[in-house]
Amino acid sequence: MQSYPDTCPCQINPTAETASSALSYQDCCQPYHDAFYNDEVDKADGIKAETAERLMRTRYSAFALVKPEYIVKTTVPAQQALFDVAAIESWAKETDWAGLEIVEHTPKLGKRHAQVEFKAYFKGSEKTTSGLAVEVQAHHELSTFVKVKNKANNDVRWYFLDPTVAMTVSQKQPCFCGSGEKFKRCCGSYI
Repeated sequence: MQSYPDTCPCQINPTAETASSALSYQDCCQPYHDAFYNDEVDKADGIKAETAERLMRTRYSAFALVKPEYIVKTTVPAQQALFDVAAIESWAKETDWAGLEIVEHTPKLGKRHAQVEFKAYFKGSEKTTSGLAVEVQAHHELSTFVKVKNKANNDVRWYFLDPTVAMTVSQKQPCFCGSGEKFKRCCGSYI
């Protein structure tokens, strides 16, 4: 059985000047991960990210705890088949995650989009004159998320829009998020 950290990975912020009372993994991201891994993701109406920031936090924790399937399934459905799960898993395992800082959450961009600016911290080695030094580095990103409505059950969920995934969508096609708008007026303006 896998053991989990007391403090949720998304609650560790190496740049915070004071320590606030961080949530445990059990009280933070674990319910989202457990719902997914127990095949309850479609049935667990009450266990889904309420905001883009909450989804960002669960995704960061999934990277830190090496849960690549969660990363894939919380990306917009049209992009999911384009991922290499083994590569995501390998990268997550090789990275020594050090914490997360939410810089800014813009909860509403138009009708169905939101953005989260964040810094994901990791430990890296740097050559110095006296050998190797370990220092905390940051991956700074502005991520876009989209609310997608499942027409079969009217369920609405946040998904991550991955700008690194090459897609063959023309600007005039209907958007892959299912909004009914043209791609260029919907998700295309964020990718």
